[in-house]
Amino acid sequence: MSDPLVRRASDVSYEPVEAADGLHKGVLVGEEHGAPTLAIRRFVLDPGAEVPKHTNEIEHEQYVLEGEYVVGLGDDEHVVSAGDSLHIPAGTVHWYRNESDESGAFVCAVPTGDDSIDLVDEG
Repeated sequence: MSDPLVRRASDVSYEPVEAADGLHKGVLVGEEHGAPTLAIRRFVLDPGAEVPKHTNEIEHEQYVLEGEYVVGLGDDEHVVSAGDSLHIPAGTVHWYRNESDESGAFVCAVPTGDDSIDLVDEG
């Protein structure tokens, strides 16, 4: 059994996501903090950021914190903004595009453990 935990915003560090220009990730709570089942991550999409089409081996749920940006899911695109929620099943092709002049941010909850991210070849 793990111990309860409070992590302060100042304790979270953000790193660029290699596969996407203008996307940064911070792990709010994860396995390294004693959470055995779920991880919560916060992503920030810079103005003009584009995340290429990709799939994940695991499902994830997202909650939009701020800004407005485009999320592609399968064959559809959706403009999302603060307060919107998403469920992205494992294996679903998805992508992001921030066409605004302001940053967008979302929280993403995922099962802990291994995940593989596969870029989708559009060639």
